[in-house]
Amino acid sequence: HVTAAVVTLHSIELYKTHEWLSKPTVYFQCKGENKTILPDVKKAKVVYTFKGEESWQPLTNFTNKKCKRCGLYKKDFLRHETFDEWEFCPSDFGGPMATYTHLKEKEFNATFLCPECLDLNADHKASPPPPPSLDSGEKSRKKGIHVLIVIAICAAVAAVVIIGFVGGYKYYQKRKRQQEQARFLKLFEEHDDMEDELGLEEML
Repeated sequence: HVTAAVVTLHSIELYKTHEWLSKPTVYFQCKGENKTILPDVKKAKVVYTFKGEESWQPLTNFTNKKCKRCGLYKKDFLRHETFDEWEFCPSDFGGPMATYTHLKEKEFNATFLCPECLDLNADHKASPPPPPSLDSGEKSRKKGIHVLIVIAICAAVAAVVIIGFVGGYKYYQKRKRQQEQARFLKLFEEHDDMEDELGLEEML
């Protein structure tokens, strides 16, 4: 397992330095990291090669697959200028020498080395996501059972409410009919009493 993949500068050629009166200071830097000054790189159209053992090496390192925003810059006593900025990634490196060449038209051509980047890429590819554990499957099954129980309880409660409502309505209808029948019988009896009274009065 790779903990840090070291990046070194193998070679660089500047196509122009943007300077006429003085030799610029050329440096490499990734965002959030320290500058790495390239003390020997001064002239344009000269190919500078390095062993990777220089005191200012390495340029940077990768601890994971994430890219960095890096660039090549130059400064003099008046200003700073950018040769180029780009996304610098471990996956850029390949081939038997684990090289990566970055070319900026009319500016520079640089080749970087990172042997550990190949191992970093291999580690990333060889680490598939872990399969779901039995515990998670068991939890899912239990959760499904709980949901079914809740649904069954809700359905039972709803059925009881409906049955109670229907029974209550039927009881109400029955009571209403009984009351109407009682009222009708009472009226009928009162009518008979009135007829009896009228009959007695006529006889008298």
